[in-house]
Amino acid sequence: MTILVAGATGNAGAQVVRELLALGSPVRALTRNAAAARFPAGVEVVEGDLTRPETIPLEGVTGVHLLATAGDDYAELTTGPELVARVEKAGVRRATVLWSGSPSPLEEAVTASALEWTVLRPVDFMSNTLVWAESVRREGVVREPFASSRSALVHEGDIGAVAAAVLVRGGHGGRTYTLTGPEALTVPQQVATISAAIGREIRYVELTEAQAREEMLAQGRPPEVADFLLRWRRDMPAVGYTVDRGVEDVLGRPARSFASWARERAGSFVSAGGTR
Repeated sequence: MTILVAGATGNAGAQVVRELLALGSPVRALTRNAAAARFPAGVEVVEGDLTRPETIPLEGVTGVHLLATAGDDYAELTTGPELVARVEKAGVRRATVLWSGSPSPLEEAVTASALEWTVLRPVDFMSNTLVWAESVRREGVVREPFASSRSALVHEGDIGAVAAAVLVRGGHGGRTYTLTGPEALTVPQQVATISAAIGREIRYVELTEAQAREEMLAQGRPPEVADFLLRWRRDMPAVGYTVDRGVEDVLGRPARSFASWARERAGSFVSAGGTR
């Protein structure tokens, strides 16, 4: 029962791979650069690009984990209908689709197909806060806009666990799950949680939207990506801050908290020889 995982080197994709292995499923990890990929032993690594469906090796695959976006710029995948047609023709039975934040051509093609499909809608990854790691290590500070904006962040490991359970065990066809953590937190609350995990005070400095955009561009993010991220935070839809039971509905256990994530990743926010 080989499962093909697209975006296998990404934050969520790597967790899907890990959780599939834990369930004893053969995994085919799809990446655009196999030579640079690092996976656990037993993972079949293949090259392919979702924007070119003909490059995706689907022989022997019974389930696929797909992304609604392609590349580093969060661009919507426009080849969804062609990709889904190839997936169906190859005899794949199950598919999970990772939501992009809005309806996408891939999601529309999958939900209109004969596949046993499940759409996963994580509102915000806890791992996104790792962008603060360098400034925390260097200066003990986090600079972000929109101090009062709340987000029901989800542990990326829970995303992987949900996708793996759906693909291996089945029983979730035709369902859409919103994946969140157990609470909605503001940025200052997230900063305080990381501070408690590392045992060191972290200052929060609120930026204006213009200042935040300037910093994102200086970090090398394309303007359209910076604008997308700022728009999401500024005009957060209700789904972004509403706690949902999606993780528990699939896994039968509560979603993991941001505090537990911060303890797991505390080392990322501490310089060598620093305080933990």
